[in-house]
Amino acid sequence: MWIYILAAILALIILIVLVIYHDIHSFVVREYEVHTDKIKGDYTFALLSDLHGYVFGKDNAPLLQAIKDAKPDAVLCAGDMFTGHYVKGEVQVGPGLHLLTDLAELFPVYMANGNHEHKVKTYKESFGNIYDRYRSRLQRAGVNVLENDSADIPGTNIRVTGLELSHDYFRKVIMNSMEDNLIDRMVGHSDKNRFQVLIAHNPQYFPNYAKWGADLTVSGHIHGGIIRLPLLGGVISPALVLFPKYDGGKFEIDGKTMILSRGLGTHSIHVRFLNPCELCIIHVRGV
Repeated sequence: MWIYILAAILALIILIVLVIYHDIHSFVVREYEVHTDKIKGDYTFALLSDLHGYVFGKDNAPLLQAIKDAKPDAVLCAGDMFTGHYVKGEVQVGPGLHLLTDLAELFPVYMANGNHEHKVKTYKESFGNIYDRYRSRLQRAGVNVLENDSADIPGTNIRVTGLELSHDYFRKVIMNSMEDNLIDRMVGHSDKNRFQVLIAHNPQYFPNYAKWGADLTVSGHIHGGIIRLPLLGGVISPALVLFPKYDGGKFEIDGKTMILSRGLGTHSIHVRFLNPCELCIIHVRGV
């Protein structure tokens, strides 16, 4: 009897390990639709987030090909393309940098920073000018780096704004409240006449983003809840919040939409369970 129980436990452990390995080393493509009367025709975005220096295959070729196959009009990046700590004596900015610069040869690319880019940018005593060199190479390649700044997409009625929040808004366990006018002070007013896209890494403040006027918010950070359970969704966020309200997918408030990427990598604790990495394709359907 005990032999069968032990064999079942061992089989379950092996299955869990195999699922974790699969979910860390593969990605899925999920498509979302958003409707608006602010643009004519359709416009497609590819959304990347939370690569954390990971590489799929050789030089991220499978990921690059999946984006090409989706034929997006532009690429949005919601941050954390690398992890803000040293591995073997260096910050692993290379994979994210190369992916974004390769994409910039093919598509318009608009990106905002996550908490890891902000960390390396802010703590120069630890990281020196690593972020400055990273940003410079992106900009030379044609990537639109939006650090609390906005850009209008040429030939469209779409405006993209990148919001970069300070570390106070990435607290563990207890979320810091956000003042009503904080986003206005940081990036200015939303453009009510254009389809307003907001790249904001932390999805916890989606009500604030919607109130500011973002027709479409794109976010990351939560990694899909790391472990996902049927019916219950994501189990824990990087802020150590159990069963976070915003874990991945599409959310709506008063006609405003957020697409929350489950991310493309891991950091610190390298676990994903029933939660493969994700490339998001967003189809904005106009009139």
